[in-house]
Amino acid sequence: MARVGQVKSCAGERLSDRIAIGVLTQAFPPGLVDEVIAKTGRGEKRSRLLPARVVVYFVLAMCLFFGQGYEEVARLLGEGLGDGRRSWRVPTTAAIGRARRRLGVEPLKVLFARVCRPLAVPETAGAWYRRWRVVAVDGTCLDLADTEANTEFFGRHASGRGASAFPQARLVGLAECGTHAMFGAAVGPLSAGEQSLSRQLFTRLQEGMLLLADRGFYGFELWQAARASGADLLWRVRSNAALPVVRALDDGSYLSTVHAEQDRRSRRNPVLVRVVEYTLARTGDQAVYRLVTTILDPEQAPARELAALYTQRWEIETTLDEIKTHQRGPKLVLRSKYPWGVEQEIYGLLLVHHAVRQLMHQAALHEGLDPDRLSFTRSLRVVRRQVPAQAALSSRHTRPRTHPNPG
Repeated sequence: MARVGQVKSCAGERLSDRIAIGVLTQAFPPGLVDEVIAKTGRGEKRSRLLPARVVVYFVLAMCLFFGQGYEEVARLLGEGLGDGRRSWRVPTTAAIGRARRRLGVEPLKVLFARVCRPLAVPETAGAWYRRWRVVAVDGTCLDLADTEANTEFFGRHASGRGASAFPQARLVGLAECGTHAMFGAAVGPLSAGEQSLSRQLFTRLQEGMLLLADRGFYGFELWQAARASGADLLWRVRSNAALPVVRALDDGSYLSTVHAEQDRRSRRNPVLVRVVEYTLARTGDQAVYRLVTTILDPEQAPARELAALYTQRWEIETTLDEIKTHQRGPKLVLRSKYPWGVEQEIYGLLLVHHAVRQLMHQAALHEGLDPDRLSFTRSLRVVRRQVPAQAALSSRHTRPRTHPNPG
């Protein structure tokens, strides 16, 4: 006799195959999820109450309704599946935990790489500087469940006052400034610095992008690695960095050279850069800001415009705050007790954020608005309200199953 959660319809499908979660299912359609599961080898060879596709959607729903219990999230996922005679049985917390472990992190990472890309089109307001798509890189830390496994793998911040209350994971992201769409991410322990993690993201860069970065990122080797992607760079450097004037330019900027550590004293193997220096006169701040860029021609990008453009770097700070404060919730910790689960949960948060931002971009484009004019918090509430109403929208497969259900 078939288990309740696996009862099939007359079309030969499981009820769980019909699970959908509105906006998230539009962003990550079942056919694509099935393809990713097959590619990562996470498909099932036997019938389960929680097949891999459902677990992917469960992780996304868990990250959309952060703070809700496992069984409550599962109830929201399955709402609307029944037809009065049968229903999808809500799995237990233990069963969901085992299913998450079977799934692992790889399908979420591959899904992120496949779907999460810059959103702006030429008509998108506020996403471009002249011919460049403006993007930024930055990092943050996320509080984790206080377990021995998480502490051993990720570590804790230590200071003169002792260790932090929770272990923390480091996340470095690459985001499109105009839409707040995160399209690159690297996760690691606290011992992995932002510079080393950011190097993993440069394969996501391409010609026609202008990458902004704060002074904590600059280093000759990292600069060269980012430059090799074909993207242009506009990074802040420390005020005491040695940047000799090679040639002064008419817009007030100047050409200079940077060197690898071993060549710095001899000034061998120079790499030409352009330097923009400015102060924030209106604020009374007398600090000198120094930017270096790969755009050497001031006619292509005047110094005054680059100085004003650099403020766009704060957009990635806002992006990270949307994920940590509004989507996750202030002062909440990730629930996963093991490192594999932490990484799975982080990628779930990033995927949900991208889906919400994609919806916001579509709405802004339709109205001819800058996406910054729309409220992320309000949009997130709308998406959350839609889930019970839109659960189980689709009753069709978008492609043949990798492992047919034997019934």
